[in-house]
Amino acid sequence: MDMNAELDNLFRKVSFRDDQEAFKELFFDFYPSLCVFAQRYISSPETCEDIVQDTFFHIWKNRKKIEITSSFRNFLITSVRNNCTDYLRKQTTRQSYAEKHNSQDITDTPEELYSIRELEEMLYAALNQLPEHVRRAFEMSRFENMTYNQIAVEMSVSPKTVEAYISKALNLLRAELKDYLPMVIIVCSYFLKRG
Repeated sequence: MDMNAELDNLFRKVSFRDDQEAFKELFFDFYPSLCVFAQRYISSPETCEDIVQDTFFHIWKNRKKIEITSSFRNFLITSVRNNCTDYLRKQTTRQSYAEKHNSQDITDTPEELYSIRELEEMLYAALNQLPEHVRRAFEMSRFENMTYNQIAVEMSVSPKTVEAYISKALNLLRAELKDYLPMVIIVCSYFLKRG
């Protein structure tokens, strides 16, 4: 089953069976990505988090009435975008926002919203493109919370070399993961520690 079909199936469980576990899975899978997405419209991370939480609350409250015509992923993006627009309208900053971002091309296709599992897969694919010593230095720094000095001792290199390795890793990951890099590192380090 492809990812979109899996998501649609989870939403059916939510709407037809009041399945709270399916709802939690959808929430935890998309909450971080939707917060990043909302920041394309609103600069305050706290406000973005509130908007995404309100969106999920609305979905749960109206689960029996919601009709999804395309896919659940499309529905999520549209809902968050509309809620961001409503917020901006209420804040009477819509005009200044439009002027500020007029030259920017904001795209919001469903392909740009990723679940935690998809982000994890993207991170591993990107890490696998790195030379072994660069990847290892990055993992020790970000996932094992080791200092550059500790990594240098472990790898028998200088701290400056470790710094160069991590810089190289971050440059590639930024290119591969774009806006999602900070969130991917936080989320994946949590899952790696747990696993």
